[in-house]
Amino acid sequence: MFLYGAGGHARVIIDIIQCSTNYQIEGVYDNFSSDKFLHHIPIIDVGKEKNSDREVVISIGNNSIRKKIAQSFMAKYISVIHKKAVISKLEVFIGEGTVVMANAVINPNSTIGKHCIINTAALVEHDCKIEDYVHIAPNAALAGNVTVGEGTQIGLGCHVIPGITIGKWCIIGAGSTVIEDVPDFSIVVGSPAKFIKLNK
Repeated sequence: MFLYGAGGHARVIIDIIQCSTNYQIEGVYDNFSSDKFLHHIPIIDVGKEKNSDREVVISIGNNSIRKKIAQSFMAKYISVIHKKAVISKLEVFIGEGTVVMANAVINPNSTIGKHCIINTAALVEHDCKIEDYVHIAPNAALAGNVTVGEGTQIGLGCHVIPGITIGKWCIIGAGSTVIEDVPDFSIVVGSPAKFIKLNK
């Protein structure tokens, strides 16, 4: 299998793959790295290639860049789950390309979209719907029946109360407490979270 992206996020994914799966990482695609190796794994210039017949995980933390790559580079995208993640066996769906990190918890009847990041010790409670390209940062907690729209970033240590809908391509600032719905393209910060500006 291959990773796409040779930055810091890739290092974490390499660790997950090596300790929690049977996959062997053959290379890391990256057009911009000046290095030849990442943890002894060859870095490969993608060049003009538009597809791969191998299993791939996009190892880039930026949500919009992950989306662009997923839409332009065709591959057999796979999800990667740390062995210390806790995922309910009751009707949890995890989309292709999604990475679930150590000590994350995903509870029953929750759906995680494609190419998401459920980061270290993040909590996704029951009946949540997480759309594609979302990043739930470390120690963030979503209570039950929360919906998070495409491409949204839930910051470090955020709390979202039950039943909230957060729109697409929002940024929820670190440490925020969300107690009301958040419209698309909003940047909100604080406890309780307040609208700051549009995410353009």
